[in-house]
Amino acid sequence: MKILGIETSCDETSAAVLDEEFNILSSVVLSQDEVHAPFGGIVPELASRQHVRSIGYIVSETMERAQIGLLDIDILAVTQGPGLIGSLLVGLSYAKGLAYSLDIPLVAIDHLESHVYSAFIENPDIAYPILALLVSGGHTSLYSLPRSLDFCLLGKTRDDAAGEALDKIAKFLSLGYPGGPVIDRLAAQGDPKRFAFSLPQMSDGSLDFSFSGFKTAGLRLIKELQLSRDHPDFIDFLAGFESSVIKYLLHNLDRAVQAVAPVSLILCGGVARNSKLRIAFEGYADRQKLSAYIPSPSLCTDNAAMVAALAVEKLRQGLEPGLDLSINAYPRR
Repeated sequence: MKILGIETSCDETSAAVLDEEFNILSSVVLSQDEVHAPFGGIVPELASRQHVRSIGYIVSETMERAQIGLLDIDILAVTQGPGLIGSLLVGLSYAKGLAYSLDIPLVAIDHLESHVYSAFIENPDIAYPILALLVSGGHTSLYSLPRSLDFCLLGKTRDDAAGEALDKIAKFLSLGYPGGPVIDRLAAQGDPKRFAFSLPQMSDGSLDFSFSGFKTAGLRLIKELQLSRDHPDFIDFLAGFESSVIKYLLHNLDRAVQAVAPVSLILCGGVARNSKLRIAFEGYADRQKLSAYIPSPSLCTDNAAMVAALAVEKLRQGLEPGLDLSINAYPRR
């Protein structure tokens, strides 16, 4: 069985072909970083227009790399949401048309759930129960999975996501877009103990996240110290800000571990590429004697391989897919 996945939830146009054993036959991801860099962030209208221009070429390239034709595809999988509504509609409309013309089933996939299942592509035998920490530019969430496909949302961000906070600090300091990878690189040379930021505390005791306070405190400090690349405290500030974000993520992760007692931990999402977060996550799992799984960096960002992987798991669990042309996109969960 060959599954074609399509992903256009935000600013990456992606297609991939997987088989029923999670083997990636081909995967193509086209980033729009150069399009959005002049604006310091994603412009939704530009993102959807770029998807329209690119999606046909991306699917064709994916088929060529897999050395198969569209008639060899058994099932289509496409991201339904959450994401930018215009971007989602491009991928969903293309997938509907393709599925209809090929007369094959179409599986609608949740973007956040597919991030979690990106870990299964390289580690198909992850033991349950699982606790997953999803960290990206638009989302920061904790999921408990007592069994396959049984997603229980334990906590989510109430305002900014972790990646968004990092990107906004980078934008304010004119470090370029996306800013998270730039901070990751520069902060490696700094002292994370020079600048410490207080960890947010939810008054209701929930596992939700809030990064707006981090961002506001960081921006205030930048203005007070008049920080720039030439300032002697510049690198230490970046290291301290990044370190505090990571401590907050692991703080809530630890609380969730005590609550649900998992045997496996997953770190996923675009911010899971952060080198220091990966090290800290693995160190925490080792201290807790839990198995830790982090996708390769190429599978952390938005990609269609994870979309197809979740479709594979749904099929394994008995889903009988059909062609429902009434499937619609949703921008939020």
